[in-house]
Amino acid sequence: MDALFLARWQFAITTVYHFFFVPVTLGLSIAVAIMQTAYYRTGNESYKKMTKFWGKLFLINFAIGVVTGIVQEFQFGMNWSQYSRFMGDIFGAPLAIEALLAFFMESTFLGVWVFGWDKLPKKAHLASIWLVAVGSNLSAIWILAANSFMQQPVGYAIRNGRAEMTDFFALITNGHLWVQFPHVFFGAVATAGFLILSISAFQLVKKQKHEVFLKSFKFGAFYALVGSVLVILVGHNQAQYMIKIQPMKMAAAEALWNTENPAAMSLFTFGDEKNRKDVFAIKIPGALSFLAYNKFEGEVRGINQLQAEAEQKFGPGDYVPPVAISYWTFRIMVGAGFLMLLIAALSLYKAMKNRYELKPMMYKIVFWSMLLPVVANTTGWLFTEIARQPWTVFGLFQTAQSVSNTVSAGEVLFSLIAYTLIYAVLMVIMIKLMIKYASRNVDDIEAEEAEHTVLSNA
Repeated sequence: MDALFLARWQFAITTVYHFFFVPVTLGLSIAVAIMQTAYYRTGNESYKKMTKFWGKLFLINFAIGVVTGIVQEFQFGMNWSQYSRFMGDIFGAPLAIEALLAFFMESTFLGVWVFGWDKLPKKAHLASIWLVAVGSNLSAIWILAANSFMQQPVGYAIRNGRAEMTDFFALITNGHLWVQFPHVFFGAVATAGFLILSISAFQLVKKQKHEVFLKSFKFGAFYALVGSVLVILVGHNQAQYMIKIQPMKMAAAEALWNTENPAAMSLFTFGDEKNRKDVFAIKIPGALSFLAYNKFEGEVRGINQLQAEAEQKFGPGDYVPPVAISYWTFRIMVGAGFLMLLIAALSLYKAMKNRYELKPMMYKIVFWSMLLPVVANTTGWLFTEIARQPWTVFGLFQTAQSVSNTVSAGEVLFSLIAYTLIYAVLMVIMIKLMIKYASRNVDDIEAEEAEHTVLSNA
């Protein structure tokens, strides 16, 4: 094992772990803000209890997400210093804005929201949680602006072996950013919706049918359904854009070895990746052309032809990403997305009919459905990054060039083991905290907070 192999594993583990929390933060911040808005407009105490209950889970998730996110910054200097040297002028700008503007805004107003109950005017306190939600999603935009440059470089010039920014406006209007962010955003909405739905189902089945969880179940089902429908729709748009700017990525996602017109979509393929041919495949004629062009005809270029084009443009080399991983992560993501749609629709139907008595099998499906968005988010990001290989910055800088050239394999292995163990401990803490607070009696929350207030004022 060399330093490059270990550095890629370390970045994958820390990034995937961090992204467990990001969608929950993005989606749940808006959900809590909506709940508090309902309380502000109606004065109904059950909405206030909902806000505080789900707000507590949001705070736990936010805290763990911040800790794991900081590690991502360290990665660039530790294991990817050559990448930092090449990309620093461009990558640094959106990340600096994210930290100085969006994150500080988010964290500052989160503190105002946490400590402002019954101390601030209701309208000002409501504004604070909406500013938290806005700050969270602004953070995502700036981070995705940096990532989108890696997928589709724009507004730059190569000087002295480095990519230097020449057009900041091009960076923030990058077409890839504005197909990627909606996909991430609505995926986050679905993730938060399923978390609310699953925990509400647990509370309704295991405890008394409290009004807070009757409302939360209905809200979670609706929120999850909206997120699931829209993430599928914008995902279709993103796939069409991907075919234009990264055709090799789509070819790998479909194990499409040779150019086809019309192109068939693979339902199930076992392929010989080494010799680039199908061993067994079930395909739908013309369906890939429809995905690409909204019509059942149109050329979709294959891996062999794209490899030849890349060799002609960039010189000798292997420009084909790991096809098997790309193919299956894409299908797991899509499959999880459609399962989410089905479960959310069925749950909302039951909620609208006031049929909250879930049969044991239905309860298990709804409860464990909280894992589906996690699976979809994780495999989606794995596909996005792995299917871009061998490039770190598409068409400009390869992954093999990006690794730190003064860090040994032993040093990377040590930090890989250390981070993995620390993250395992954090995961145990996170799960215990979530179980503790998700299973609480919602009526006890305000009583506990009142007691803490009395003690702090004593």
